[in-house]
Amino acid sequence: MFGQKRIPSREGGVEIVVEELSTRMVGLGHEVVCYNRGGHHVSGAEFDAEARETLNGVRVKTVPTIDKKGLAAVTSSFFAAIRTAFSNADVVHIHAEGPAFMSWLPKLFGKKVIVTVHGLDWQREKWKRGFGAKYIHMGEKMAVRFADEIIVLSRNVQEYFKETYGRETVYIPNGVSVPERAEADLILRQFGLEKDGYLLFLGRLVPEKGVHYLIQAFKNVKTDKKLVIAGGSSDSEEYAAQLKAMAAGDERILFTGFVQGQVLEELYSNAYVYVLPSDVEGMPLSLLEAMSYGDCCVVSDIPECAEVVEEYAALFEKGNILALGNLLQILCDDSRRVSEYKKNAQVYICGKYSWDDVTKKTLELYQ
Repeated sequence: MFGQKRIPSREGGVEIVVEELSTRMVGLGHEVVCYNRGGHHVSGAEFDAEARETLNGVRVKTVPTIDKKGLAAVTSSFFAAIRTAFSNADVVHIHAEGPAFMSWLPKLFGKKVIVTVHGLDWQREKWKRGFGAKYIHMGEKMAVRFADEIIVLSRNVQEYFKETYGRETVYIPNGVSVPERAEADLILRQFGLEKDGYLLFLGRLVPEKGVHYLIQAFKNVKTDKKLVIAGGSSDSEEYAAQLKAMAAGDERILFTGFVQGQVLEELYSNAYVYVLPSDVEGMPLSLLEAMSYGDCCVVSDIPECAEVVEEYAALFEKGNILALGNLLQILCDDSRRVSEYKKNAQVYICGKYSWDDVTKKTLELYQ
C-alpha cells in the first residue's frame, strides 16, 4: 500500500484506513508492506512519531520525499510506485487520487492495481488551482485507465465515476470499532473541560471543513457551554489564523491544536454535541468515530455525511450559518433531544460499519 502520509499517525483519514486495513490483513495471514512518505507530521515536527520498521506485523518502509508543499505527495508516490513495481507483491493498493497518478507504473510491471478514492480531492480548497489541481485530475483519470478496480467510499462518488467516465467502481465504506468511553481527566486538567460542558469540532483546520461557519454560528448561541476546536492545520496556517481572529472576543471558544491518544478519547467521550459543518468530505472518519462514542452529532447535509448518519444525527443546510446557529441553540436548550441522539448513535453506527467487514470485502476484491 501507498498514498498515506505515515502510519501509525492520525494525520488524516487515509492514514487511519491504511493502518486499520493492513494490520487486520496481517492478522488474517497476509503479508503487507506499507510505504510511508518521509518528512514531518503535517501539524508540526513535535508530533512526529518514532520511525519503525514494523507495526503489528505490517512492514513499514519510508521512501525518499521532498518535504515541501505540493511536492511531498508527488515524490513519495513516485518512489513508492517504483518500489512496488519491482517488488514481489501480488496486489498494489494505492490510496487517494493524487498518488493514483502513479498507478500506471506498477501496472506496467504486471501488478494488479487497486485504487481507493477517499474523496474527490480536486474539490478541496488547496487543490482547486495550479499544478496541484491538474495533478489530482490526472490522478483520477489514471486510476480510471489503469486500476484493475476502484474502491469508493460513498454512493455519490460512485455515481460521479459512472456519469463522468462510464467506469464501474466498488462501494466499500470505511469502518469503525466500538471504543471504551473515558472520563474527563486530562481534558479537565489541561483545558478545564467537563462532561457535557462543550461542543466539539475535531479535524484538520482547512476551509472545506467549514469551521468558519461554526464559529460564526456559535457566537450567536446563548449558552455557557464552550466550543472546542481540536485539530492542527494542514498547509493551511493562514486559514487557522483567520479562525482564531474570528473567535477573538468570545472566551467560550477554545483551540486545542492537534490531539491524539487519551486527550482525543476523552474529547469524544465527554462532548455534549459533535459538529461537522463540512462543504466537502469523502467519508468522514471523525464522524464515524464520534457516533461510535455515542455522541449527538450535527452535520451538514452533503451526501457524504447524510448517507452515513441517516436519521441518527441532526442535519443543517450546508453553509447556512443561521440554520446551524438555530440548530445548536435548540440542542443546547433541549438536553432530552441530545440524549435521544446519544442513545441511538453508537448502536446504529457500530452495527452498520465494521473494520472487519471492510477488510473482508477488500480481500475479496483482491482475490
